Amino acid sequence: MAEEDIKFSAKGGLSSGWDVVVVGAGPAGIMAAGTAARSGLKVALIEKNAELAKKLLLTGNGRCNLSNAEFSSKGGPASGWNLRELVKNYNNGEFLFHAFSVFGPEKTIKFFEELGLKTKIEGKKVFPKSDNAKEVLEALKKYLTKNKVNLFFNSKVKEIVCTGKKIKKIILSDLSTSSGQAREIVAKKYILCAGGKSYSATGSDGSGYDLVKKLGHTIVKPKPALCPIMVKEDWVKNLQGTSLDDVEISVFQNGKKVAHEYGEILFTHFGLSGPAILNISGKVGDLLERGEVKMYFDLFPLLNHEELLKGFEDVLKQNANKTVKNILSTFVPEKLAEILADIIKVDKNKIANNLSKVERAVIVKIFKNIEIAPESVLDFDVAKVTRGGISLKEIDHKTMKSELISNLFFAGEIIDVDGATGGFNLQECWSTGYLAGKSVTL
Repeated sequence: MAEEDIKFSAKGGLSSGWDVVVVGAGPAGIMAAGTAARSGLKVALIEKNAELAKKLLLTGNGRCNLSNAEFSSKGGPASGWNLRELVKNYNNGEFLFHAFSVFGPEKTIKFFEELGLKTKIEGKKVFPKSDNAKEVLEALKKYLTKNKVNLFFNSKVKEIVCTGKKIKKIILSDLSTSSGQAREIVAKKYILCAGGKSYSATGSDGSGYDLVKKLGHTIVKPKPALCPIMVKEDWVKNLQGTSLDDVEISVFQNGKKVAHEYGEILFTHFGLSGPAILNISGKVGDLLERGEVKMYFDLFPLLNHEELLKGFEDVLKQNANKTVKNILSTFVPEKLAEILADIIKVDKNKIANNLSKVERAVIVKIFKNIEIAPESVLDFDVAKVTRGGISLKEIDHKTMKSELISNLFFAGEIIDVDGATGGFNLQECWSTGYLAGKSVTL
């Protein structure tokens, strides 16, 4: 189904008579618009791009990790989703508790399957069975069409006009014309789902923040999150393309441990990436604004120092005539083995049997405690989500309604909530979009 198959008008037709206007046709906006229209309301969905949900197609490397099946400790879907565990995967996650209780992962999966999209669970990540993000978008188009949502492309919000504490109208620029002809749209209620600043090429340029700031809302400074980290150490560059699984990362500032993460890391030409790095990048970015940060990597977090030392001694006994480099390579990738030998100043060509007791202890120590100094997190162009946004103190968590403007609601990345990698951020969009779309019917 193409965009032209959806009921919409790229030009004209924008005036009064709408029950709800939704700004932003990303995941949150589509969910909000379809849900509001499902109740019989006349809904207009405004999108500045010439197509729907450009960013959605990039998620999960094109596979679209659409949710995360955070099951209860009892295990399995039959026992229900553990919402308290789910919100722990978010910065400011407590705000989402009600939204998840109304429309959580279980209902998200059911929602898509009712639209004909089969899903599957890998670990706890939920994907379309086809591994194709385009099929997720097709299901969402079906939802809009089924509920008779009117979609307007190439329409950018220029101004939101208020009378007192109520939106009177929205002024739009028609991007399909060279002059950017101004048009108006008037509705009873409005839902703003304009997104954050990540992946600006897809339309997320942060312009929504400026609009709501003029309405009196507070904006928590937007920062890149779920993004790679640039580091100070030059030796990291020599490991480009090397990945490590099941690594524990501890983050310290002023000698105090302030954060930790566990999972896969990837070395790049500028520093570090991989799921564990992405998840901790937002916190590291916050800390770097206050001063120097140190990260320590435990390559064998399931073993304490004594257990690892014993295992290392056993390998040495079995391979007494091999070089240190070869011994290290049984524990870590070869490139990293050479670099670790250089860092601890042990001759990598030395015969293992000749290693001193002190050298053996030093090798095990670095397995448990590699120090790396982050320099910066990369910018919004590569960040997967935005940390920051509309202050949660000014949004009713039970309805997503503005506490300042009586007929305005919010949903999606524009609010000050961001999640870990693994489908959590899309789930926030589905949940807050549904809640906002339901609330405007009340």
